[in-house]
Amino acid sequence: MNNTYQSPLTSRYASKEMQELFSPDKKFTTWRKLWIALAETEKELGLDISQEQIDELKKFQNDINYDVAKQREKEVRHDVMSHVYAYGVQCPKAAGIIHLGATSCFVGDNTDLIVMYEALEMIKKRLIKVIQVLAKFADEYKELPTLGFTHFQPAQPTTVGKRATLWIEDFLLDLETLEDFLQRKRLRGAKGTTGTQASFMELFDGNFEKVKQVDKMIANKMGYDDVFPVTGQTYSRKIDSQVINILSGIAQSATKFSNDIRLLQHLKEVEEPFEKNQIGSSAMAYKRNPMRSERIASLSRYVISDMLNPAMTVAGQWFERTLDDSANKRISVPEAFLATDAVLNLCANVSDGLVVYPKVIEQRLMKELPFMATENIMMDAVKRGGNRQELHEKIRVHSLEAARMVKSEGMENDLVDRIAGDSDFGITKEEILEVLKPELYVGAAPLQVEEFLNNVVGPILYKEETIETAEITV
Repeated sequence: MNNTYQSPLTSRYASKEMQELFSPDKKFTTWRKLWIALAETEKELGLDISQEQIDELKKFQNDINYDVAKQREKEVRHDVMSHVYAYGVQCPKAAGIIHLGATSCFVGDNTDLIVMYEALEMIKKRLIKVIQVLAKFADEYKELPTLGFTHFQPAQPTTVGKRATLWIEDFLLDLETLEDFLQRKRLRGAKGTTGTQASFMELFDGNFEKVKQVDKMIANKMGYDDVFPVTGQTYSRKIDSQVINILSGIAQSATKFSNDIRLLQHLKEVEEPFEKNQIGSSAMAYKRNPMRSERIASLSRYVISDMLNPAMTVAGQWFERTLDDSANKRISVPEAFLATDAVLNLCANVSDGLVVYPKVIEQRLMKELPFMATENIMMDAVKRGGNRQELHEKIRVHSLEAARMVKSEGMENDLVDRIAGDSDFGITKEEILEVLKPELYVGAAPLQVEEFLNNVVGPILYKEETIETAEITV
């Protein structure tokens, strides 16, 4: 349908697996599973519901008659009651007990929670995939010295692999937050119209023990151990806010990663994958734009800004519930998941195809290393009998002049030649070059990478399941 709007998240970016989780089929089959769980529970606790009625419900669990529901909603303007009606058309024997004692949020909210939990499990797998690929990259380049940057100004050297561990650590922090949330996953349960369970107290003749069992038994049948102890008509919209905060955190980490790759590609030190027939620019045929990393940043920005939606929704709820959450939730929650799914898929794709240019890295590092090596050179000269204060002043003068020639005249850094030519230092150019081995200036970086990968990342990758990277469509 080329004459109506289509979301780019579904047509261009998000994986098929994530799209299926937020599809109508997933939503409405889960509604029917909940209605079956409710009927089974009520039967088991003594209500007059037959096995024949439950079998009828199960027969049509996955056969959603969308046309009937759509026509009914035009008449009654209520999505849940439209689907209760449509289910009853298929199940005439069970029609009278569908949704017995429940409110719309029984199916709506429990389904929203189930879908979010399952989507978070998928996000977790994608997150671990990114960590896995970056860990391989970090290990491969743990010993390759590279110029460090603070304020994007030259700083002490690090290694390419050590820099990658910083990206991994951010994603690990996101993983910890995600796992912590999933450890406390609960359903809304069957709480009635304002959370008082009044309808169920009526059905079970005031037997609160049975009413509590309804709550727990339905959750168990749906594969969950617990329910929220209290709710209004809805589960607290604070949950949506917490979930999107998790996704926003991932987006923040992904943006930092993608920004570093974009800067490194500008420096021609590291590049994201670039396919044989890929076009970088419609006008400038020679260009290799970091478009995947830019897309990571672009989609991540959407997720980060989307964090405001559930925050404002939970802040704006009145008493037991208001309906100003519904339209916003239908958009903000699914799209945050679809965008984060796309972001992590891109992160894995980029990480798995990073191209490193050691010669360029070495060339840039060697232009700056003489400045960083001056303290070592000065100490060696003092050992040879030089005066520390006098030598310090000479190095300061030589360094400033060498820097001036580089910046103002476009010359090469000749600090080594200047020091070698100064008899007060008593050191030859060859001896200085011995001091200028990059690996001498990276500190414990290679060892840090090894320890981090073995002791922190390794155990996580060993016990957790990943997911294959989906195809990048554009």
